[in-house]
Amino acid sequence: MTEDKRKRLKVFARRHAAVSTRWRERGYSYPPPVFPPIPADLAGMSCGAKTQAGTPCKLTAIYENGRCKWHGGPSTGPKTEAGKEQARINGRKGGRPRKTKAIDTEKS
Repeated sequence: MTEDKRKRLKVFARRHAAVSTRWRERGYSYPPPVFPPIPADLAGMSCGAKTQAGTPCKLTAIYENGRCKWHGGPSTGPKTEAGKEQARINGRKGGRPRKTKAIDTEKS
């Protein structure tokens, strides 16, 4: 995906979001608004990220940044102090408890 297409996709997404926001603010009243049509060259555009097999991703359900839900990028982690503290607590919990084998101590 070229940088020009990515910028145009972001502009389209912002226009679409603005129409949707105005509709939500008026209580989703009937008739629904007319949303801007997606430009023909942007319709059906694929993600284009490289998969582990080395082939380009073929998903066409892409986000505003031009990537699909699988190739949108890694999480940046918690931002607030409360979120960071919760991550520390979750890290101490460990994984799923393991089942231990019951050992019969009394043998006849």
